[in-house]
Amino acid sequence: MAKEKTPPEHLVQRGAWGSKLAFVLAAAGSAIGLGNVWKFPYITGVYGGGAFVFVYLISVLLVGLPLLMAEILLGKSSHRDPVGTFKVLAPDKPYWQLVGWLGVTAGFVILSFYSVVAGWALSYVFRSIFAPFSGLSPHQVESLFGKLASSPGVEIAWHFIFMAITVGIVIGGVKKGIERWSKILMPLLFAIIIFLDIYAATTSGFGKGISFLFKPDFTKLTPDAILQALGHSFFTLSLGMGAMITYGSYMRDEDDIVVPAISVAFLDTLIALMAGIAIFPIVFAFGLAPSAGPGLVFKTLPVVFSRIHFGMIISFLFFTLLTFAALTSAISLLEVVVAFFVDELGWNRKIVTPVMGFLIFLLGVPSAIWDNFFGFVDWLSTNIFLPVGGFFIALFAAFVLKSAIKKIHFAKYPDWVYKSWNFTVGWISPFLVAIMILNRFGILKLIFSSPFLRKLLGVE
Repeated sequence: MAKEKTPPEHLVQRGAWGSKLAFVLAAAGSAIGLGNVWKFPYITGVYGGGAFVFVYLISVLLVGLPLLMAEILLGKSSHRDPVGTFKVLAPDKPYWQLVGWLGVTAGFVILSFYSVVAGWALSYVFRSIFAPFSGLSPHQVESLFGKLASSPGVEIAWHFIFMAITVGIVIGGVKKGIERWSKILMPLLFAIIIFLDIYAATTSGFGKGISFLFKPDFTKLTPDAILQALGHSFFTLSLGMGAMITYGSYMRDEDDIVVPAISVAFLDTLIALMAGIAIFPIVFAFGLAPSAGPGLVFKTLPVVFSRIHFGMIISFLFFTLLTFAALTSAISLLEVVVAFFVDELGWNRKIVTPVMGFLIFLLGVPSAIWDNFFGFVDWLSTNIFLPVGGFFIALFAAFVLKSAIKKIHFAKYPDWVYKSWNFTVGWISPFLVAIMILNRFGILKLIFSSPFLRKLLGVE
């Protein structure tokens, strides 16, 4: 009988979460990022409020949660990085490792420009303390972001500081770095957003803001809004970039995946809605437009902070919230890259973390200097890396991964739970992600504008 191979020492000692709560906090931190506090409120404002939120929640159930469970399951089954995961689970099909490579590449590229945006938030934290918005005219406040964006040296400096903080956390490893800081940052994040929600409840725009956010007006729902909601439900949970595979790989064999996955999706959605509750009442109280777009956080809200009582404190707390949310996501993105070099190449974490952090910083410099480069890497990640990665992860989990491996993780649940997940992740989720990809490239519009299809549907 052949002797069983002993795993390399660095894989035996790669680390594990200290508890289920530690995983939930870390994974929720990965999911909760700029997309929750920055993007969700502004796209909700642009696409009409409650009806968009309703479709978003449905999309989380049909796309986000099934894919989240799939990624956690893959990582937990392999106890390896994204590339190693496919190497272990499909040893006779090496081409699947390309999906893992896509995840590692996505983590590297996304963090490079994500850190630039996080640097903006970090700079506004310090501005709130040392150069508050009070006393400035609305035009002066709005122009501050333009000055920041047109000062590459300043942007690069904040980008460097944010990356240095991220490296400092990840270098500590799973327990002493990621887990420890997740237990600090996540409760603080919740405390800040609860305080901001309480403040929003005291404003004159609270009723109107809540109505805008939770009362659906389906006459405002457009096909583009539906596709945007679908896309955001996918991206908000850090799917398709290997983060949840990596975090899942640090789970213990006896850990459950179903309840933690539901908890992560719930917390991520809750924070997004709470961010909306904090922002829209303030916007309505001052007669501002909720459809301000990407500038809502860095241009519109600072104008409000300059005009309200305790504006300096509210501003400081809000941008600290934004920075903490960005940091918890950045940690997971860097960990995806670091885990690959540690698992597959046996590199020392204390060496590879600062090296990869510095290389990611260098790749982010062009994003701080040129808007076109920033737009390109953002487009590449949003339209290629993440949806394509998520699409193939869903197919792998449903059709390539052995049923015996999958059923182990659902053993304590009724059989319908496993069957429902397997059907959703194998058919519904990839179909909707494919629709999203086709829309991103304009192919969907081209198909529906064809004379043959319009005639077939009876559309003039």
